[in-house]
Amino acid sequence: MLNNKWMRAAVPALLIHCSIGTVYCWSTFKEAIAEQIGMSTFAVGWAFSLAIFFLGMSAAFAGRLVERNIHASSLISCLCFTAGMIGTGVFIKFATGPLALIGIFICYGCIMGIGLGIGYLTPVKTLMLWFHKQKGLATGISIMGFGLAKAIATPIMEKLQANFGIAEMFFILGIVYFAAMMLGHFLLKKPDDWVEPVESNLKFRTKNMFKNKTFVGIWLMFFINIHCGLALITYEKQILGTAFATSIALTTVISVVPSITAAFNAGGRIGFSTISDKMKDRNTVYKIIFASSIIITAIALFTFSISNGVKVAAFGGIVIALLIIVNAGYGGGFSTLPALLSSRFGMESISKIHGLALSAWAVAGITGNNMSEIILSNTGRTYDYILIATLIMYVAALIICFKLVGNKQVEK
Repeated sequence: MLNNKWMRAAVPALLIHCSIGTVYCWSTFKEAIAEQIGMSTFAVGWAFSLAIFFLGMSAAFAGRLVERNIHASSLISCLCFTAGMIGTGVFIKFATGPLALIGIFICYGCIMGIGLGIGYLTPVKTLMLWFHKQKGLATGISIMGFGLAKAIATPIMEKLQANFGIAEMFFILGIVYFAAMMLGHFLLKKPDDWVEPVESNLKFRTKNMFKNKTFVGIWLMFFINIHCGLALITYEKQILGTAFATSIALTTVISVVPSITAAFNAGGRIGFSTISDKMKDRNTVYKIIFASSIIITAIALFTFSISNGVKVAAFGGIVIALLIIVNAGYGGGFSTLPALLSSRFGMESISKIHGLALSAWAVAGITGNNMSEIILSNTGRTYDYILIATLIMYVAALIICFKLVGNKQVEK
């Protein structure tokens, strides 16, 4: 009864991804951490950047482990992620200043980041093996859980902070997520008829992948999608503030729109990947993502430029549409990636290949929001230059979709 695709793949994947996906709740408590330890929010913010960097890099190097033993990788993920959370709470409660900051960097950024990367990668191949005819749907379910984690955990975190304190919030959630991830660890299981091709795994060479133009193309367009997404999404509140600066509805807009964009982020994860199951070529999804992002960014930039500081009636609505489309494409790019890689390189070494591709996430986690900060710092907080930069990169990504990734498939 328990040995089916839902109990052995979908449910454990959701338990793991809904736990580790709370890394995106960072904005909910970063100011409280900064106040508690007596450091600036900018300094504390590097903990999140480190977490994303270690997520991508640990995934890149954990592929062999995941291929060999998903139970070892799921256990390591659980221990690192929850130890990182609890350790973060310890440094917040018992230290201040630079000592606390270094401790948070190590616990939240490095240790928890490693748990994030290994946990993100672990259930993906198992899902595609169980849902071999619906790989996009399968990965969409799991990665949607990663996206939904923020919506689920944010109100809980706010209540825990208010009732118990910021450090205690990390202690409580560390215990809760340990239980959830351990349950996922025990449930996760590959199909009985699947045998790992040991010989092909031994022959796998990382350097050969970065000599393959198709993989390089996928890496680049995945990087650009995350980079541009973070450049806009991490400044969502400020961009809305600019668009609705003269509107009495500003407070309502800022409180409501992020929830809407978060829903589209999660919906894009399940929607785009599921649609890819019906397409002849999964790369078409990325063409749609980048084409729609180019169109809405160009419209927003044009409207911003003609407003001359006076907001035209449609500007606010266009900015909301921009954030919705970017969020949906950002989520869809994540969920469609594993199925696209399997369509180009097969299933035998998919965990290692997927892990290597996720290294793009590590780099984008450093460059995306920092590009926006650099632009704003040097242009008098002018957001149209961010739109220009992201528009150029989206165009480059669309060219890469056609020229490097193409439509050749070898799906197995």
